[in-house]
Amino acid sequence: MPQRDAPPSAKAATDGGVPRTLRIILADDHPVVRSGVRMLLEHNAGAAVVAEAGTPEELFAALARVPADLVLTDFSMPGGGAADGLSMLGRLQRRWPEVPVIVLTMAGNASVLQAILDTGVRGLLNKSDALTELTLAVQAVSHRRLYLGAGIRRLLEAAGVEGDGPRGTLSRRETEVLRLFSSGLTVSEIARRLERSVKTVSRQKMDAMAKLGLRSDLELYAYAREHGLQS
Repeated sequence: MPQRDAPPSAKAATDGGVPRTLRIILADDHPVVRSGVRMLLEHNAGAAVVAEAGTPEELFAALARVPADLVLTDFSMPGGGAADGLSMLGRLQRRWPEVPVIVLTMAGNASVLQAILDTGVRGLLNKSDALTELTLAVQAVSHRRLYLGAGIRRLLEAAGVEGDGPRGTLSRRETEVLRLFSSGLTVSEIARRLERSVKTVSRQKMDAMAKLGLRSDLELYAYAREHGLQS
């Protein structure tokens, strides 16, 4: 059933076969980052930022209000009432599947990166690569091609070569719980954010720690720092 709050379909950036300016919704919780990315997009990518958002709620509201050809979003936007990270990306895919998504992230863990790709995003860039690759990513994704930044490709290839140890055994939900816990949220806060029970989140946390051979929260925090689980 069509979503009531979905905007008109963003099929291709053309009007009667004539190319038009690509309409992008930009989401990041840092205004300075948004300003820099907006300038880059509008000067070098032939695009127009038609709306900005600093939280997942603002992003959803912008998509319901403004027709867009593409969403460019940060992965981690804490502080709002709605969940960020994988839950946010899943909601975008369910409610606006016709709008391709490019994700910018500082996450350096292969399990997290693979989980992001599994949500159906069309582009994934490390923030450190964004200035040099963002234009290429926007062009590729606007033509319905998948784009992975050079840094992302290196991390995924290294993980594949090395087997990624026990980290590869984590489920998507376990990975997300550990990411949020290592960012400073309590189990109860994670449960509210992900709309799961405290018992479920606690079990997922403990199962993930067991798979990784971690015996305490201190070891979990150390692991998160060392393996780029925090974003």
